[in-house]
Amino acid sequence: MKNARDYKNTPKTIKYESSLADILKKIIDEKKSRILVTENDKVVGIVTEKDLGFFLLTDKTERKLDEIPLSEIVKKIITVDENTSLAECAEIMLRKSIGSLAVKSNDDVVGIITKTDLVRYFTKTHSGEKIVGEYMSPYYAWQYLDTQLYQVVKKMIDEKISRIILRDHDETPVGIITFRDLFELALKQGKYENVLDNTDPVISVIFPRKGFISETGFGGSIKASDIMSKDIVSVDYDEDLAKAGKLLLEKNINGAGVLSGHGNIIGIISKTDIVKALAFLK
Repeated sequence: MKNARDYKNTPKTIKYESSLADILKKIIDEKKSRILVTENDKVVGIVTEKDLGFFLLTDKTERKLDEIPLSEIVKKIITVDENTSLAECAEIMLRKSIGSLAVKSNDDVVGIITKTDLVRYFTKTHSGEKIVGEYMSPYYAWQYLDTQLYQVVKKMIDEKISRIILRDHDETPVGIITFRDLFELALKQGKYENVLDNTDPVISVIFPRKGFISETGFGGSIKASDIMSKDIVSVDYDEDLAKAGKLLLEKNINGAGVLSGHGNIIGIISKTDIVKALAFLK
């Protein structure tokens, strides 16, 4: 089996003394979902797009983003030696409930390995060995499509999930809202492209992001159906798990619906589920 050094990526970094405005801009410019944080040229933590997004949606202070220190959302980074097998990396990610590990060589961080990297390895080496139904999660979070947006966001925050399936009142899945959709919508509503050059930086961002969880604000003024995606990516229950992983990579998504023989969604297959399969196949 391959080791962490074989699938590690060069990490993107930001300084510990940076602000939330700095990390937000970097995540967007670099098109990365996680950035390592350095202090005195040493890696001291990590910030993920998901952590940043949940903060933006739940923070109720009136501070501008450039007034909020990055230290408020930095999390400790778990490290592994570059010789650690990918199966061991998978086990650690599952045990710690994290999506990435810093890769070290002689006590220096030389890269980062993510769930996406492990899924990519699985698709190349375990084709035809497992089916989706063996590893899918039978539970999936859902709401009705006419639910107000703030209620959907609150459910995502409370359950710490990144996607919600939307149903009509015939109980038929008709769409999906993902964390990424909310994050992009928050930026769009705030006209982010003008924020960093504005003399009053984040006034336009503060109100939309607070409004997402407000019954009387933005989140209470529109329904989930107004922003949902009607394209629910799905796979069959008996589909090859490696093939399903390849679909997730191609679509750049973290999960897909699982269909029964009758075409009903009966669960979700996610990158985490595929990482679980890899951990069990060591």
